[in-house]
Amino acid sequence: MKQPVYSSGPEVDRPRADLRVHYYPDATEFRLEVTSKVMANFGDSIRNQVLQKARNWQIDTGKLVIEDFGAFPFVIDARVEAVFRQAFPEREPESGGSSAIELAPRTPRDRRRWSRLYIPGNQPKLMINAYIHQPDGIILDLEDSVNPAEKQAARFIVRNALRTLDFGPAERMVRINQGEWGREDLRELIPEEVDLILLPKVEEAQEIQEVENGIREISSRCGRTRPPWLMPILESAKGILHAEEIATASSLVVALAIGLEDYTADLGVERTAEGRESLWARSRLVNAARAAGIQAIDTVFSDVRDEEGLRASVREAKALGFDGKGCIHPRQIRPIHEEFAPTAEELEKARRIVSAYEEAQAQGLGVVSLGSKMIDAPVVKRALQTLKNAGRD
Repeated sequence: MKQPVYSSGPEVDRPRADLRVHYYPDATEFRLEVTSKVMANFGDSIRNQVLQKARNWQIDTGKLVIEDFGAFPFVIDARVEAVFRQAFPEREPESGGSSAIELAPRTPRDRRRWSRLYIPGNQPKLMINAYIHQPDGIILDLEDSVNPAEKQAARFIVRNALRTLDFGPAERMVRINQGEWGREDLRELIPEEVDLILLPKVEEAQEIQEVENGIREISSRCGRTRPPWLMPILESAKGILHAEEIATASSLVVALAIGLEDYTADLGVERTAEGRESLWARSRLVNAARAAGIQAIDTVFSDVRDEEGLRASVREAKALGFDGKGCIHPRQIRPIHEEFAPTAEELEKARRIVSAYEEAQAQGLGVVSLGSKMIDAPVVKRALQTLKNAGRD
């Protein structure tokens, strides 16, 4: 009978900043074999870390084989835990980890979200210095970018990254899976003070309410007092039709996002650069978000080499009322920020509006005017937001 093998790690040759782990449970005593590109300097440290992990999991039999290619400690922990979880799904470790850095307070609900960079949850090499590209948000993705065989390991990698890595001022986001996989994702992530959870393929308000109930239950158990924000992604005709109910389903919802690859597939049409096939859906989502007082986030632009096409897409999104856009590559961040930033004309107009408003307030006037035009509260609010987006008070 063939001996079972439990494995975790990418199949590519010599994966940078990662490792491969194989566990053979049939050995009668526990054995550990480690090979590493940094064996001379860190071999003992790796062995001690893995042995401690085995003790936490009460592993005293089997053979564990590790091929290390410069993985950070949080990745080693995650890969080893993934194979132990495969081999012993009902077993719980004796002690878990805890956050290793000072975590910033939860991000404001109306913070700037011009850009959010997707990083596959099973590619730790892309997480380590993601903050240097200065995205507004970093999405550690557990859904579409991770193949099913890697989802469990990705969950542990993302959890450990939240515990360990400093993402700078970027909002720490995670896109979870659907169904039971998503519930498992939440159980691991909520204790780690993740700022925002993206919910894929949402179609009904009830889905949001179920997630919120789960978050609050987990938070109560782990002592978390600040639940994360939620960003539903609408990716189907049904989801778009229910946009208003989804936007108001929970006080934790701070934005609606649209995913056009799945949406156009649901319609049975090709996604085009002109976007006529999705104009109605995008406009409906923006209006639903505005009516609910939350942000609207546009889909990703899939051609990372076409900067002018990206800029044109951002300009269109801004004109439609979107507040941000997804990124699939760091090189997209700067163009997105430049296009969403207020123009010189917009800034000057905003300054004049705010100045006129403040002058009228100081004089006790109930009516605010700028030239021949009357200024109402929504116009002032928009001007203040423009100045805020430009980094002005």
